[in-house]
This record gives sequence, C-alpha cells and structure tokens, in this order.
Amino acid sequence: MSHLDRLRAVFRRALNLPADASVDDLEYRAIQQWDSLAHMALVAAMEDEFSIMIDTDEMIDMSSFAKAAELLEKHGVGTAAV
Repeated sequence: MSHLDRLRAVFRRALNLPADASVDDLEYRAIQQWDSLAHMALVAAMEDEFSIMIDTDEMIDMSSFAKAAELLEKHGVGTAAV
C-alpha cells in the first residue's frame, strides 16, 4: 500500500467516512465531519500511522488532504504528488 493510500485510509478512519469516500480534494471544514476536534484526531492518527511528530504550526497549516500529503513529504515519508 502506498503512503498516499495509507493517508487516505487515515483520513477516512479519523473523519468516520465510508471506505470508498474520495478524500483527495478534501479541505478542512468543507465537510461537517472535519471540525476542530476531528482535526486533532486526524493529526494524532497521522502521527501514529507514519511515526512522525507534527508541530503546532504544521497542524494549523494542514488545511487539506493535499497539505497533509506535503507534510508527510516534509517529514521524509515518500509520497507521490496528489
């Protein structure tokens, strides 16, 4: 499973979305499920899944799936462009 597929799975789990939900174009607060509380759960799930530590500035800047993918690349997790 690619890193992007793993990230998609993390988004679906953390945001309680269906397994077939498209998340590639998802943005913070664009859907009801992605509120501030879910954002914290999503960050924690990403940290667990990829063994990284996301700092506060990164957490605030992570406003979309694409930004989350960029964040993984910044932390050395190999991802292809979204």
